[in-house]
Amino acid sequence: MTVESSAARGTRRGGTETGGDAGRTARAAESPKPAKRATAKAPAKTAAKAPARKAPAKRTPAKATKATKATKAAKQSGPAEPQLVQLLTPEGKRVADAEYDPYVADITPEELRGLYRDMVLTRRFDAEATSLQRQGELGLWASLLGQEAAQIGSGRATRGDDWVFPTYREHGVAWCRGVDPVNLLGMFRGVNHGGWDPNSNNFQLYTIVIGSQTLHATGYAMGITKDGADSAVIAYFGDGASSQGDVNEAFTFSAVYNAPVVFFCQNNQWAISEPTEKQTRVPLYQRASGFGFPGVRVDGNDVLACLAVTKAALARARRGEGPTLVEAFTYRMGAHTTSDDPTRYRSDDERESWEARDPIQRLRAHLEAEGHADEAFFAELEEESEALGRRVREAVRAMPDPDPMAMFEHTYADGHALVDEERAEFAAYQASFEDADVTGKAN
Repeated sequence: MTVESSAARGTRRGGTETGGDAGRTARAAESPKPAKRATAKAPAKTAAKAPARKAPAKRTPAKATKATKATKAAKQSGPAEPQLVQLLTPEGKRVADAEYDPYVADITPEELRGLYRDMVLTRRFDAEATSLQRQGELGLWASLLGQEAAQIGSGRATRGDDWVFPTYREHGVAWCRGVDPVNLLGMFRGVNHGGWDPNSNNFQLYTIVIGSQTLHATGYAMGITKDGADSAVIAYFGDGASSQGDVNEAFTFSAVYNAPVVFFCQNNQWAISEPTEKQTRVPLYQRASGFGFPGVRVDGNDVLACLAVTKAALARARRGEGPTLVEAFTYRMGAHTTSDDPTRYRSDDERESWEARDPIQRLRAHLEAEGHADEAFFAELEEESEALGRRVREAVRAMPDPDPMAMFEHTYADGHALVDEERAEFAAYQASFEDADVTGKAN
């Protein structure tokens, strides 16, 4: 898959849209410095002897030249064409990569089936959550449809002692870390503030504030270094979050302090309704070089490549070689959240072209071609996925409403006079409804 950078497109269009130094060169060529005028105080005879100035040569418009300096400069100083790491083609064919093959060289057919199972079950859970929201059982839901390979591949690359800092869409990563899918839904139903203990799975709570988790991850990674541990940290965020100041500050701190952190950007190409080309002039992974650490772009619909690239980045972090930026180039097939309507800003043709690169179908084609899975396996998995959907649906509907008084808990570690006063006032307010019910029944 060939992806053209925005700067390269600007060069191809020509004119002042040319990116980087090339654009500056083009503008400089169109605006030469005026010739230096003779001073008014110069003697007349000196002025008479001065050689006559040649009329400036008529310049050919920039678009008409065969090879302008701007074009040459663009080739020399413009951003390099994106390099995409891919181990499975959209048709499921295995391709070689000398750098990343060693990280998946010993993968077994059973493990490949496990990756496929992870993606299928994650997608089924995600579909059930979307359905529950449409039925009014959830307040909101952020679907991962189309991003299963990026999440399962990177999630399975982590070790038990690694720490994960997610956004609000990492349902597949949560699955890999052993978080019960039902626990992910409590926050979206409004019955809790997270639903799981981060320390039990080394998987932090979902972060709604865009990009802030990258700073948390960097700080934790710096602490790991001070502790002398060999574990690593991985922080997830989207292409839209890459424009946030918090993310760039995390890049700065992690590079300066050589923190063992992997920044995993799922570039699904749409920050709600804003396409990536309106956020950056270069491919996202190339930003890492400006902060002093490597970046790599991986086919985000290739679970095998995501597994290998993330393993390599985490291994590098554990060796004390600092951070890495991984850009998983993928596509958000659904809406940004269930409150979004993607038909207002993108075409059906675009979605259909990406559906042909479906990450689940890609791995299934590989499994079938290599004889690693039969129809019995797929049928059994289908039954398991439907059972998961039923369990999630029943569990969500059975979630008890939270105790209203719980909002006053854990506000301060040692209690607070004002909070105690507010708690008492609210308790009296709640009790007034009970008194009204009793009075009404008595009458």
